[in-house]
Amino acid sequence: MKIVISNSSNQPIYEQITSQIKNLIMKGELLEADPLPSIRNLAKELQISVITTKRAYDELEKEGFIVTVPGKGSYVAAENKELLQEKRIKIVEEKLVEAVLAAKSIHLTLEQLQEMLSLFYEEE
Repeated sequence: MKIVISNSSNQPIYEQITSQIKNLIMKGELLEADPLPSIRNLAKELQISVITTKRAYDELEKEGFIVTVPGKGSYVAAENKELLQEKRIKIVEEKLVEAVLAAKSIHLTLEQLQEMLSLFYEEE
């Protein structure tokens, strides 16, 4: 599992960890029941505080992305496929809102934005 911490980011370190692990889960790179590194090992690997790593794992658990089994470790949670799809759709919606706001700020028309979206959609 590759996690990159940016010291120049405005986002707190624990949020950088949680967002990267969520992305790995949502992309299917981390699957149900896959083990995560121990809190201590991840802290050591990232050269950060164990408290920061624990906070990230606590947030992930609170949001239902991981489960922690005392004495055994943390694992990717079993996820309802429909719930996972909803989370992915929500991410797309958030990105589209950003795109719409950016388009409006430079006075693009809806038609121009739709044309751009169509081109990108067909490209990928």
